[in-house]
Amino acid sequence: MEHGDFAYGADAAAGAGRTAISIFANRAHVRDALRDDAVAAGARVQFAGSLADIADTPDRPLGDVVWLDCPLIDAQGLAVLAGLDMRAATGAVRLVVSTTVDALDDIYGWMDQSVPLLLVDPGRVDRVIALARVMAERPAGGGVRELSDDDRMMLMRLTEQVGAIAGRIEKLAPGGPAPAAAMPPPFADAGVGIGAGGRPAFFAADKDRPADLPEARLVRRIIRQRQLRARFFDGDLFADPAWDMLLDLAAARAEGVRVSVTSLCIASGVPPTTALRWIGQMVEAGLFTRACDDNDRRRAFIELSDRAVQAMAAYFREVALSGPVPV
Repeated sequence: MEHGDFAYGADAAAGAGRTAISIFANRAHVRDALRDDAVAAGARVQFAGSLADIADTPDRPLGDVVWLDCPLIDAQGLAVLAGLDMRAATGAVRLVVSTTVDALDDIYGWMDQSVPLLLVDPGRVDRVIALARVMAERPAGGGVRELSDDDRMMLMRLTEQVGAIAGRIEKLAPGGPAPAAAMPPPFADAGVGIGAGGRPAFFAADKDRPADLPEARLVRRIIRQRQLRARFFDGDLFADPAWDMLLDLAAARAEGVRVSVTSLCIASGVPPTTALRWIGQMVEAGLFTRACDDNDRRRAFIELSDRAVQAMAAYFREVALSGPVPV
């Protein structure tokens, strides 16, 4: 059953030039919240209904943006995802999907045709930021504007700044900073050999390690030391999800293991929705690649691209020549 077309009469005419959005969510309260956020952002809600409405009328005009709420994955959800993914891949619509951590890997694995904007358990700040982003991609005359690399990075940085400010306001509470504590030496107990000049031997011979990256135990040690800072300082001071994910993927490559999107989100040290934005940016920048599981189409992994491997290997070689590894 249709839940209503929210653009009609004079309102439809007045909003003809605005971004048209269709909302599909089985949870009524989520559907209502998304509709209110879209209207507040200046978009025109073309349709709001349940996931069944897509299956019942697959040829329904969807407008410029489709927002799909899919907290659980089932047969109906997979069919809807696959159909919308194909339509979005043609450039006809921009797809935004909100889901949960439990369903993230399945959804990411199935949506392999388009580049949807994924959100995990989003709050209103996340939803508004996502809407602003997809609307920024559409110029006043319609269509989709191809953003340059500089434009995308600027938009990403602005998005993170807005999200950080909003998060700090929400968490604002009395209390002073945690006391500082002495940090362990950079390579204490790291098991890293010492090379010429007393410098760490990053590239010690190891028949099981790819020759292009340092030993996995060294990279893992760097990751642990980066995470240790959050015990003594506000973790937001050091948030650097792109670098944390690069390190995690470098270690995984050296270990010969594959990394799921959920695992990489955890490694980033930031909320999943923020991590997903960075993963998308890194894919667009040619640093991450998506690798499908040949045995299970529902699973997909993230890997370093050849370009990123070369850059990481060059970075560690340079560090090996100049002194201890910065964390």
